[in-house]
Amino acid sequence: MRGFRIVSIAEAVSFLVLLLIAMPLKYAGDMPAGVQAMGPIHGILFLVYVGMVFVVRGQLRWNAARTVLALIASVLPVAPFLVEHYWAKPVPGTAGAPERESAGRTA
Repeated sequence: MRGFRIVSIAEAVSFLVLLLIAMPLKYAGDMPAGVQAMGPIHGILFLVYVGMVFVVRGQLRWNAARTVLALIASVLPVAPFLVEHYWAKPVPGTAGAPERESAGRTA
């Protein structure tokens, strides 16, 4: 689960760097080195993100619609941040989920 959260953030950051820094440098500054470096890095992170969606969907109890939305998020610049923040939390009652104390318990 934690790996998916890290990959989600890394994929979103790499996409933003590619769009907001590397591509403007390539086209406005005639400096293609940024795209040549960031392009493959982002491509690998994109593929890892897509693969991880299928790995964690069962652990996170995502239905088909949420899985498709998480996949669509991979092609939108900031959407993986939202997937990580709102949907990549362990489901209560599963391994990796924090245990909640009962409301009436006193120490």
